[in-house]
Amino acid sequence: MTGKRKILDRLVYGLMAAALGMVILILFFILAYILVQSAGFLNISFFFRSAEKGGIFPMIVTTLYVVLVSLVIALPVGIMTAVFLNEYSGNTPLIRFLRLAIETLAGIPSIIYGLFGLLLFCRFFKLGQSIISGGLTLSIMILPVIIRTVEESLKTIPVSFREGSLSLGATKFQTIWHVVIPPALPGIVTSAILAVGRVVGESAPVLLTVGITRNMPASIFESGRTLTIHLYYLTKEAINPDDFGIAFATAGVLIILVLIINTATRVLSWQFRKKTGDGE
Repeated sequence: MTGKRKILDRLVYGLMAAALGMVILILFFILAYILVQSAGFLNISFFFRSAEKGGIFPMIVTTLYVVLVSLVIALPVGIMTAVFLNEYSGNTPLIRFLRLAIETLAGIPSIIYGLFGLLLFCRFFKLGQSIISGGLTLSIMILPVIIRTVEESLKTIPVSFREGSLSLGATKFQTIWHVVIPPALPGIVTSAILAVGRVVGESAPVLLTVGITRNMPASIFESGRTLTIHLYYLTKEAINPDDFGIAFATAGVLIILVLIINTATRVLSWQFRKKTGDGE
């Protein structure tokens, strides 16, 4: 019976290893295909040319604007909410309802956020299709990501840290600000990076709230076109091989951004776990 179990374990292990290898091969195939198709277009000048000249500089600026507006709004609200849930709240009906609301926000399709932002920010508040409208919409969408990540990082801080600070006469706020928040900073940075990755990869809410203008935005109150929307329209309007080459080059830039964001998140998470383990 023991021999049969060993054979079964090895068979299952082999199947899992084969599945892992297949996933890795698919990933590298997609990356290689996109990079090969974008060869000759993905260069330094591609990043700094205007859209009329086959570049993506206005789209990069618009994407950065949207990311900054979203983080400036969502990060403080998300951090304060996570601190309240972890440090102040109990298991009251109101808190359970709040957690349910956060879970619901995380599960709403992005197109619903786009429709909400279009009706509320673009039309009701008369901001029009602009970067500020898109940033406000996306800030609501990334709130669950920030709240969850920050709250999990706060939970890893030992209770003895809080008890020691309070026993020395510090107030609750002083304890949170000086004792709890500093060790949790890697987790907070991780939440911001994950939120950036979510914002960069979104298309439906951005299309409805930010717009499709290819010009360089002079302020956050003007319309623009992010990299994901630019990629969509490049593919939709492509006629000759050069159009597809520019589209693949834009896709390559997006994939590189996502890889950088995911790698940074993994590195920060590893360092955070390492510091937590050393603290224990």
